[in-house]
Amino acid sequence: MRRRDCTSLVAYLTGLLGVVTHFAYTPLARADEPKTLASGLVNPESVCIGPGNRIFVTVIGEFDKDGDGAVLVLEEGKVRTFVGGLNDPKGITAFQKWLYVTDKNRLLRIDTAAKTPQAEVFVPADKFPEKPQFLNDVTVDAENGTIYVSDSGDLMGGGGAVYRVHPQTRAVSTVISTKKFPALKTPNGLVNDGTSFLLVADFHTGEIFRVKLADGSAEKIAEGIPGADGLAWDHHGRLYASSWEKGQVFVIPRPGAKPVLLSDKFKAAADICYDPERKVILVPDMTAGTVVAIPAQVPNEPVDETPLALRVEVAFPQLQISGWTPETPDGRPNPLRPIVLTHAGDGSGRLYLATQQGVVHAFPNDPKAIRTEIVLDIQDRVQYDDRTNEEGLLGLAFHPRFAENGELYVFYTPKRHKPNEEMRNRVVRFRRDAKDPARFDPHSEELILEFRNRPFWNHDGGTILFGPDGYLYIVHGDGGSANDPFDHGQNLQTLFGKILRIDVNRRDGQRPYAIPPDNPFVGRRDALPEIYAYGLRNPWRIAFDKQTGQLWCGDVGQNLYEEINLIVKGGNYGWNRREGLHPFGPHGSGPKPQYIDPIWEYHHDVGKSITGGAVYRGKLLPELQGYYLYADYVSSRVWALKYDDKLGRVIANRPLPDPKKPVLSFGEDESGELYMLVLAPDGRGIYRFSR
Repeated sequence: MRRRDCTSLVAYLTGLLGVVTHFAYTPLARADEPKTLASGLVNPESVCIGPGNRIFVTVIGEFDKDGDGAVLVLEEGKVRTFVGGLNDPKGITAFQKWLYVTDKNRLLRIDTAAKTPQAEVFVPADKFPEKPQFLNDVTVDAENGTIYVSDSGDLMGGGGAVYRVHPQTRAVSTVISTKKFPALKTPNGLVNDGTSFLLVADFHTGEIFRVKLADGSAEKIAEGIPGADGLAWDHHGRLYASSWEKGQVFVIPRPGAKPVLLSDKFKAAADICYDPERKVILVPDMTAGTVVAIPAQVPNEPVDETPLALRVEVAFPQLQISGWTPETPDGRPNPLRPIVLTHAGDGSGRLYLATQQGVVHAFPNDPKAIRTEIVLDIQDRVQYDDRTNEEGLLGLAFHPRFAENGELYVFYTPKRHKPNEEMRNRVVRFRRDAKDPARFDPHSEELILEFRNRPFWNHDGGTILFGPDGYLYIVHGDGGSANDPFDHGQNLQTLFGKILRIDVNRRDGQRPYAIPPDNPFVGRRDALPEIYAYGLRNPWRIAFDKQTGQLWCGDVGQNLYEEINLIVKGGNYGWNRREGLHPFGPHGSGPKPQYIDPIWEYHHDVGKSITGGAVYRGKLLPELQGYYLYADYVSSRVWALKYDDKLGRVIANRPLPDPKKPVLSFGEDESGELYMLVLAPDGRGIYRFSR
């Protein structure tokens, strides 16, 4: 947003326009220091990353002179005009193959896939609810394509508004205006905060507001950014804001934190954007006529993102999975779905592998192992279908005193025999087979806990494990579907969307288990005593750090964000009021004391379904010591994340080699070595890292 009545700017432009006849482009070589990408531009205003990872820039040319504005593209070491003949183009954003550009008093659309790109008037001036005075920034909801446009009004605090544009009908409606919300003076930079909220930078006051799209209500979330201009998120929940007036760029490390100065080396920092490939913030400097890339980071809070020099390999290359075949009897593909890999803690050196269909295998922890032995087969009672593939055998845990009592605990979905039969999940106990102690007696099943009346088949969670305290921890998702329609996550009178904690060594009245006396909701009439933590959507998976006892949780997101949480007793992790570090849905909320935000999030441009892992405490790979290994099921990407308890933040998120297959889960042997379990058409579903 530029002040047209600024005499110093006018004087500068007068001289600039008389001498600038060219521009230059410098390719970005490194992302650890500022780099000028283009120079000699005439009033560069806004920048975005478009299709093909190309950088698009709007240049205004001379203010209020029609026809000399343009959209430029920076690619292959060159700057060229992509579309010319515009008036005063300012904001630009990309969605699918389209570029949307605000051009003085109209909204343009450009098809980047066209042989000869041209600017189409998508919304003319007379289609806005109020006559536009100074259309400025534009952003698009990545989920549904809805377009939002700011009008900075008379630049003196009056007549400003933010509009919503329907992507198909092109109908325009008002989201917020300076008339209805007087605290907002000169709306400028825009960026979505989740799908139900919008952030608006106020050029006049230097404040940032969060606006609820459903009703236009707003709250201030940051201040102290004079001439607040552009806004941009990176992929990990850090918000960046530019100050045109002071030539500065700020970063807000987490929601609720104060802006931190990232750079003050600009003359007039305009509408910024995040470049995910290079992990930089692109900054058009209107007065300097440049586009500069600066590292997307928080000063003095570096996050190490250098890849770890390891390789990924099949852990047991000769291992044959007994009873498994690559095709079903009717000839359909039958990929192996290994869901749990664990050990009995009995010093036997055996590993136990459970498949989602309901078979538990055992085999020696030896890279030369040849064949598994089936030690429990409950396929006859486990519900699994590829069409409802979040059901099945989902959890397996050996009692801490397994060597003495021979108890094995299983989380599974019981088979349904009729179309409308009640959907359930259950936690049960099996015991050693009296005739063959190496196996488990399928007839010894005892029901411990049941999740009744599941409304939907997905979001089952299913991790079960014994904590350092000897209690059994059980995870279940919010009941499924989308949006948590029954508000299970925040309801303390349901087991859905929770981590539970029970004592399986005692009975309590009618329960086949007891409630630990220090559970956080013991004695409350409005809460179930089994609940240990809540506000979770679809936790996949949880794991205790063997050294510290800290409980880690990967929670699968819905619209835009995946998250990693550190679980504490009684903690509320926000779903469905929060998704990652952002408000969610019509009841969404900014950060509040009652909600515990994740320590780490990543955007769906990175991956779409987190597979939580565990903290490495093995001996073979000391470079992984203390790192939390996790993956993404959709993108197959894998990372090692390190959290510093003293600093209270993530200090590393380092890529690991990709197995090129969906990672279903992680496993651990008795010595603390970690394994990845992948969807395996060839049956080789257990991977590990090595040098």
